[in-house]
Amino acid sequence: VQLVESGGASAQAGGSLRLSCVASGDTIGRYCMGWFRQIPDEEREGVARNAINNERTYYADSVKGRFTVSRDNAKNMIYLQMNDLRPEDTAMYYCAAAPAWICKQDVGFPEKDFYYWGQGTQVTVS
Repeated sequence: VQLVESGGASAQAGGSLRLSCVASGDTIGRYCMGWFRQIPDEEREGVARNAINNERTYYADSVKGRFTVSRDNAKNMIYLQMNDLRPEDTAMYYCAAAPAWICKQDVGFPEKDFYYWGQGTQVTVS
């Protein structure tokens, strides 16, 4: 699966951005899809993940209530709606795909199980 993110930009605190990720090579309807973020010199962290038919989502505590992950399997796309942005949301954002069973877990973002990754899109909040 090839993944390409878009939608990253500069935004003011309190504003909103919507990230998109388009997949090719396979259907995302077979995968648990996730969003991660990373700032330089720090470990990548999980932000949100979304099960096959949007029936189960999971968020990091830092974004809960502000970010919403969703997907459109027909378009082979996944989205991250980010509201009430904060400077600490500044990071490179990545979408990633994992086997479907990963999204059945109650908690966590087992990064090692996300096999496919995009190149990232930069979000800067000031």
